[in-house]
Amino acid sequence: MDTFSALAAQLRQTCPVLELREREPMARHTSFQTGGPVRLMALPKTEEEAAAGIKAAAALGITPFFMGNGSNLLVADQGVEVFLIKSVRGLERMEAGGPEKIEVGSGCLLSRIANFALERGLTGLEFAHGIPGSLGGGITMNAGAYGGELCQVVEHVTYLTPTGEMETIPRADCDFQYRRSAFSGGERLILRAGLALKPGEPGEIRAKMEDLAARRREKQPLGYPSAGSTFKRPSGHFAAALIESCGLKGASVGGAQVSEKHAGFVINRGGATSGDILRLTERIRETVLQKTGVALELEIRLLGF
Repeated sequence: MDTFSALAAQLRQTCPVLELREREPMARHTSFQTGGPVRLMALPKTEEEAAAGIKAAAALGITPFFMGNGSNLLVADQGVEVFLIKSVRGLERMEAGGPEKIEVGSGCLLSRIANFALERGLTGLEFAHGIPGSLGGGITMNAGAYGGELCQVVEHVTYLTPTGEMETIPRADCDFQYRRSAFSGGERLILRAGLALKPGEPGEIRAKMEDLAARRREKQPLGYPSAGSTFKRPSGHFAAALIESCGLKGASVGGAQVSEKHAGFVINRGGATSGDILRLTERIRETVLQKTGVALELEIRLLGF
């Protein structure tokens, strides 16, 4: 029996309610709709189940990989020998934490959280309404759009340590930066976070959400699988403008293509592999560096490469 089989057997015995999947295809779990199987996946429904998974893995010397909605993840086609814990469709509790605060599970989608705030007349999350990721993934990368970032509303974060112990830290200790945070290293599983918002007029909040949604539909290739912006914004530049200036709009490798609608998006035109997508991003980076001297940095996370 290999280590992952031993882990699965142990978890089925000690935590029988925890949903486990072996050799689970990651194309079912990523917004690119690509990726081979992971050796073992856990989908905890509660914080206790998540802690059980981490503690059992630590006892066997296994380091888990944590994911949310897979909207910023590219997984190798051949699959990965890893124990993956997915929070979406599990850690999704939302509740009011006070007149202007909400407590949200890491598996909640950002769009759903924005609607939850709207229903309570709270403003500050309108920018997140169209981001397809989860709160946990969003905090990890300090997700943002249209001038808003999660660091602006996060008050505290509760997480599990690599040994499965629960801790809470305030925003000041989250080390939020552009598209990264103290959780970007992947050693800790975010369980939930407290968000501090402000009172707003529901009609105005809804109108702003609808305006941002319309702008996304107009400018972004929402009809194709992608991971949103493929590259981080380089200092003093815009990635899409650099890519377009290098004549790469519409460039393709296999089924992967630089979107003809927005050059900052690499999309799956149909039948793309993760290898196609990665090779196209490498071609983009090499060409942009050669022609402009600017080094683009991937915004998407890689697993198994």
